[in-house]
Order: sequence, then C-alpha cells, then structure tokens
Amino acid sequence: MFPVNLIEKFEQIHEYWSPKIVGSLNGQLVKLVKFKGPFTWHHHEQEDELFYVVKGAFVMEMRDKNLPIREGEFYIVPKGVEHRPNAEQEVWVMLFEPDGTLNTGNVENDFTKSILETL
Repeated sequence: MFPVNLIEKFEQIHEYWSPKIVGSLNGQLVKLVKFKGPFTWHHHEQEDELFYVVKGAFVMEMRDKNLPIREGEFYIVPKGVEHRPNAEQEVWVMLFEPDGTLNTGNVENDFTKSILETL
C-alpha cells in the first residue's frame, strides 16, 4: 500500500456522480466522487454514509431540512434517512461506506453505478 494523493486521484475523475474506489479498510470502501447539480432522492436500509468535502461545498437535502456541507467538513447520513446531495458548483467528496453499498441505495435509475472503477 502506498500513500494516496487525493488531488491526483480527483484529477483522474472526469464525470459527475460516478464514485471511484481509492481504498478499503475493515469492510469499508473509501470512494472519491465529483458532484454537480442534484442527485436522486434515495436512502440506504443498512448503511450509514460519510460525506467528507475535500473541495467546494454542497447541500445535503433531506425531507425535513437542508444542511450545507462545506470544504473541510463531513456529514454522516444515518441508514434509513432519505437524502439527496445537491451542488450548485463542482464539489469533490470523499465517501466512506460499507463495501457493496449501491450509490443510489433503494433506487435504480440513470445515476446507479453497480460496478465501480478503482483508481
């Protein structure tokens, strides 16, 4: 295992809403993803998700509130909570979630990525 340079890895990502695996530990995957615009409303029955903003900012929309998540901050979406990330401008996000977590949770649509590339 070698140190991972996040900037170099993010520079290899050229599409939005397509998470890439950059590491794994204790059954969790570390993923990098670029966001822009609204995602799809969804939830995860069994998994919590951690969103850490490396660059930029976005709003985590939930049915009862909207939370701005800024550069250098992270937010954990508890399992079962319906949510939708939404970014006005491009944002770089590192995700921590259990291996096998589908990016669209309980929904399958054009945003769904069932097979993820490893960088």
